[in-house]
This record gives sequence, C-alpha cells and structure tokens, in this order.
Amino acid sequence: MKCNVAVMCMHDYLDGELAREDILQLQQHLRECPMCRSRYEALERTDALVKAQPIEKAPEDLGDRIMKALPGSRRPAAWTSWVRRHPAVSAAAIFLVVMLSSFASMWNQGQELSISGPDLEHVVIEGKKVIVPEGQRVSGNLTVVNGDVQVLGDLDGDLTVIDGHLTPLASTAHIAGEIKTIDRAVDWFWYKVSSFFGTLAYGQ
Repeated sequence: MKCNVAVMCMHDYLDGELAREDILQLQQHLRECPMCRSRYEALERTDALVKAQPIEKAPEDLGDRIMKALPGSRRPAAWTSWVRRHPAVSAAAIFLVVMLSSFASMWNQGQELSISGPDLEHVVIEGKKVIVPEGQRVSGNLTVVNGDVQVLGDLDGDLTVIDGHLTPLASTAHIAGEIKTIDRAVDWFWYKVSSFFGTLAYGQ
C-alpha cells in the first residue's frame, strides 16, 4: 500500500468504514512506514478528542425563538393588488403619465427652435426659419418645433411642423411622405399618442 492510499484509508478506518482486507493492508503499512504511523497517531488523538467533547442539547424553544425573530410577511398594498388584477388599465395609465410628463417637458422648453431628423446635413437654418434648399435632397422624416419651414428641394419622408408655419411649397419642392401641422398642445398630445400606437401596430 502506498502512502497516499494509506492516508485516505486512515480516515475511513477511524470512522469504521474500512473493509477488513484494507484494514490488514493499512496495519501492515503502518508497521513499515514511520511517517504514516506518526500521522495516524495524530489523527487518532484528534478523533478521540473530538468524540470526547460533550454534545450540548439545543433548548427546546430554540425553533420558536428563531421563528419569532424572523421578519413577518408583509401584506401587499391594496394598489399593487389592483395593478395585478388590471394589467391593461395599469399599462395605459403608465403610458398616459409618461406622455403627460413628456408633454409638460416640451411645453416648458419655451419657444426655442428645435429640429430633428436623421439627415440634417443639407437643411439650412435662418433665425427661426428652416429651409430645404432647391436641388437638395433630405432623407427621412423632418420635425420642426417653434419654427417656420420652407421646402424648395426634396424631402424623402414625413414633414411635421409643431407650433410653426409651413410656407406654401415651391414648384421645385417634393415631399414623399405626409405633411402634419400641429398648432395646439392638445393636438400635439394626440399626435404623440397616435404615433405610439401606430408604432406598436407596425411592430406587430
């Protein structure tokens, strides 16, 4: 028996789980190997010391004391139960809150000119006037807030003018998408709502 095997057998032997044939081989090895015999004697003393320690019995009310110390389960608030029972109404309410906050944020920006679109390279701004020059092509939708718009060239998308004016289109102008002019806060709000649900329907 090799030393590494003997060390593994020592623990099983002290636990009374070693087969008789292995016991005989271990005893033979311990007689021939002083190092393993010294290790076995140390393990034997440790095992005897552990087994000699008295086992203290846990108090009978320990389980009750632990259960009382645990935090009690909190009942869900009434509004959370209502939200779980009415998910569709809850989603609509959250959407309205988000839209109203967006609406308030926009209207609090004052009368500053705002332009958005994926292709603004060829768009010209003169004060509060936004111009798509003749002979130029702007790709994608164009949205202008608090400004006047004049289209002389091509716009490959929708044009939305919020709180502004659209100059009559020139003979050279061409707008591929829809033209929307929004002059009131309520119109803007419903425009955002319809755009949101239109995006959902398109995504499905």
